[in-house]
Amino acid sequence: MRIEAGPFVVRLAENAEDVLHALQLRHRVFRTEMGARSAGSEEGIETDRFDASCEHLILEDRNAPCSAQVIGTYRLLSGSEAMGGPGFYSAGEFDLSPFESRAGCCLELGRSCVDRSYRGGPATTLLWAGLASLVFEREIRYLFGCASFPGTDPEAVAHALSYLHCRHLAPEEIRARVIGEHGIAMDLVPRAAIDRAEAIRVMPSLIKGYLRLGGFTGEGAFVDHAFGVIDVFLVVDVERTSESQRSFYRNRIGDALARVAS
Repeated sequence: MRIEAGPFVVRLAENAEDVLHALQLRHRVFRTEMGARSAGSEEGIETDRFDASCEHLILEDRNAPCSAQVIGTYRLLSGSEAMGGPGFYSAGEFDLSPFESRAGCCLELGRSCVDRSYRGGPATTLLWAGLASLVFEREIRYLFGCASFPGTDPEAVAHALSYLHCRHLAPEEIRARVIGEHGIAMDLVPRAAIDRAEAIRVMPSLIKGYLRLGGFTGEGAFVDHAFGVIDVFLVVDVERTSESQRSFYRNRIGDALARVAS
């Protein structure tokens, strides 16, 4: 899989050097910028025990210096690799038993980040274009993973968490539930009192992207003190997405590709 648009290239990492550059980008975003304290990190990179079992989707800017060409990344863990190796990263925060019999058609997404200088441009859309290509090429049905709200105070995002719980809770058969002592309820505000505008205002763009594609949330959220975030579980059942939702992304991706190629 390879997508080229102007100076940008979206592809899977092909060698150790590609992966290293992705891990260095993650260090800059998660550790230097966000102050995350992920225990498995080494000097200059952000990594953990799952990386060796994952594929790494990377976005490059060929006009940047070689050492800084990777300006976006997504970590991808297939169900077959997870079941034969480290398991899913999300299983440390959520009960994934609804997906045990579906693992062969699952793809876990994680560690998504874009260099600060490229946010607000086409970078995220180009990464989604690469993901979409892989999903249809490999006949993936379920995309899932943790997405994060910055900060560890649930009250600061109470309306957003409550909105997700009330409006986008996953069907029972694919509903992951939070586990562990750092799990919290999401229905913090009564349904009638939820301020939708406030919920949307504080909701990260990655979560909005899942929702526009017809994504659902799990039950409960996880306060990740090491990364300084509140995680929610998000899942997209590709077979449940409507044609209008698919068209929205096809058009958005097409517009982004045309814009950067011109």
